Amino acid sequence: MIDIKLIRENKDLVKENIKKKFQDKKLPLVDEIYDLDIEYRDTKVKMDEARAEKNRLSGEIGALMKDKKIDEANEVKAKVSSMGEEIDNLTKREEELAAIIKEKMMMIPNIIADDVPIGEDDTHNVEAKRFGEPVVPEYEIPYHADILNALGGLDKDASGRTSGEGFYYLMGDIARLHEAMIAYARDFMINKGFTYCIPPFMIRSDVVTGVMSFEEMDAMMYKIEGEDLYLIGTSEHSMIGKFKDQIIKKEDLPINMTSYSPCFRKEIGSHGLEERGLYRVHQFEKQEMIVICEPEESMDWYNKMWKYTVEIFRNMDIPVRQLECCSGDLADLKVKSCDIEAWSPRQKKYFEVASCSNLGDAQARRLGIREKGEKGTYYLHTLNNTVVATPRGLIALVENNYQEDGSIKIPKVLQPYMGGLEVIKPCK
Repeated sequence: MIDIKLIRENKDLVKENIKKKFQDKKLPLVDEIYDLDIEYRDTKVKMDEARAEKNRLSGEIGALMKDKKIDEANEVKAKVSSMGEEIDNLTKREEELAAIIKEKMMMIPNIIADDVPIGEDDTHNVEAKRFGEPVVPEYEIPYHADILNALGGLDKDASGRTSGEGFYYLMGDIARLHEAMIAYARDFMINKGFTYCIPPFMIRSDVVTGVMSFEEMDAMMYKIEGEDLYLIGTSEHSMIGKFKDQIIKKEDLPINMTSYSPCFRKEIGSHGLEERGLYRVHQFEKQEMIVICEPEESMDWYNKMWKYTVEIFRNMDIPVRQLECCSGDLADLKVKSCDIEAWSPRQKKYFEVASCSNLGDAQARRLGIREKGEKGTYYLHTLNNTVVATPRGLIALVENNYQEDGSIKIPKVLQPYMGGLEVIKPCK
């Protein structure tokens, strides 16, 4: 949510930003909010004036009674009573206007960074840099689900019986490799100075709407029937929500944390070979990182954060690239975002394994995360980034470390988490 001062003082900037995000249907909202805000402030002034006048008149009643001017005192009492009704009506209208304005403001996208590429959808995302040389071996690399099956590590038939489409059983050394990736990512971030946390896996609706747009919530979140609770789609939700309505001391900044959680999402594809494997599922696990910092420091943190993910994947012998997300591909709360994509030697192309985002003060404004400092009380900036998400990260690891004999070479950084195992061999 942007600062309403932007609409008061620079409607054209807000409208131009909406156009850059190809959301022209939202343009009328700007003028609607502008007019509602004028009425809201006018109503507030009238209410404050009426209260002041009521207090003044109430003060006269005692003096008139003391002077035994009963009739005059009764006239003033009647006027005070009628003013009370007027104040109640003004108060009710102020509250109505505030609620309407907030609802409409939640639909206005954040102001994107000047260097965000302009484009309608993810086909206009721009490759910024590659890390590691993409390699296609001379031998064929099977579909990832077939590789995992051959290694005795995947059972989707059983998960179909227990849970339906979009779920899976990981087993044996593959399940162990999956957890090794998460554990390595956790320790990597701890060594970078991040505080490790395991957050709640369910959050209330006021936290959900604080961290994402309504459209995202409807597309992603599973709601617990009969309760005001949602399963998290990523631990960023509960990690940022941890600081809801908090005033953070300057000396405690920046706050940088890394969190583990399972993640639950409604979205799932049903078309094509890739969608039938582990690429898009209802349930996965992730190591996440979040930062809460001073506004002037957020872009520095943004660049640090996505580079951490690059470093992790390169340490696992996986070539990656950074892809700058275009304006139309940015969620409404984001100022700037990039994807880290891993090389798929089987498909001979890159695919997304991580996403890093700077949300400016949008989440902080919605959740009331502030700092009280020399400049007064102001909203902080929030950022989030995927450290490692599996099984998508597992797919990248398996394909890039697949050997001609069907085995998987385990990267050196993961071997300590695998009891020293160097290779996972196919089952006999």
